[in-house]
Amino acid sequence: MDLQGLIDLFAENFVQFEEVGASVCIWRRGEQILHLANGYRDRKKRLMWSTQTPVLIWSATKGLTSACLIHAASEHGIELNRNIVELWPEYGQNGKKDTTILHLLTHQAGQPALRNPSVSILDHDGVVDQLARQEPFWKPGDAHGYHARTYGFLVDELVRRITQGTSLDTYFRLIFGEPLKLDLWIGVPESIAHEVAPIFAPRKTRTPGSEEPFYQALSQQDSLTRKAFSTPAGLHSPSMMNDPKIRRHPLPSFGGIGTAEALARFYQTLCSDEIFSTEMIRRIATTQCAGKDEVLRIDTAYGIGYMKDPVVRGRKARRIFGTSVTGFGQPGSGGSLGFCDPENEVAFAYVMNQMEPGLFPNPKSLRLVEHFYETCV
Repeated sequence: MDLQGLIDLFAENFVQFEEVGASVCIWRRGEQILHLANGYRDRKKRLMWSTQTPVLIWSATKGLTSACLIHAASEHGIELNRNIVELWPEYGQNGKKDTTILHLLTHQAGQPALRNPSVSILDHDGVVDQLARQEPFWKPGDAHGYHARTYGFLVDELVRRITQGTSLDTYFRLIFGEPLKLDLWIGVPESIAHEVAPIFAPRKTRTPGSEEPFYQALSQQDSLTRKAFSTPAGLHSPSMMNDPKIRRHPLPSFGGIGTAEALARFYQTLCSDEIFSTEMIRRIATTQCAGKDEVLRIDTAYGIGYMKDPVVRGRKARRIFGTSVTGFGQPGSGGSLGFCDPENEVAFAYVMNQMEPGLFPNPKSLRLVEHFYETCV
């Protein structure tokens, strides 16, 4: 097991890739085998970064969000193939009455954007009312497309309906955060809002590559891709996310804040029967849909509630979530990453404050993933 190689690669991130502050944590077979931190919380290099530094994890939050709905449904004896309208009657309007919970958890619900672009992302009731009333962008189940901003609202509302009013951020702390003592929140307490490391926008421009279809679609004013990443309205720059008031606001799609240690520990629960049954983990890890993503415009794959690496002719087209086909997780904008590999009993997390351009994780974390699997698995 070449842990020194991982230590060296992590150190290189701060030289070769100009990382500012970051942490990485890896679990293997039920034990934490690596936990590193380096750098600074600020670009002026005055405030040291530590293993306990919390930071925004962007869409890696969706992994926490999905776990809450899967858990709530299981605890209340609700099958994932149930129609959403049975729990949320208002949702059945305009061609959505046959949408299932599974459709939502696999980004097949056809609701990646709001048709009314003026509804604020800080208005939970307004957003879910719009989602309940509007027509889907495709027939639920006929296609899949990443629900970048709407996902958290849909899942949060379902958790509230199932639990008779418990919001998703509260549910996460009750089931995962507090029992596991995780420094991980969807909306941080006021007492630590000022301790969170600020997030920094990318300093570099992206280079054309396999993600180019996404960026071409994003640049088109009326594209579904553009709508998915701009509605509900608001919070479109990293600097806005640094506002302590926003840090405290629950944003289940992309507002999670925490440490690499906590994110890895969370994914460790998906490598064992600590919280979910072995059968449920197997189902989560099984690909439910794959192919051209209607929003991201490239090939993607989804298990239940989590992204997976697409498989082409028996081989992984990407290795974001390790080498095993059982791997699943959720990346966040700019480079944060959390995933679980049940087959090899691996839980991995990387968090940082300096974002990089790109749709998926970059070499700062992926070199660590690759080296770990080459030398430690």
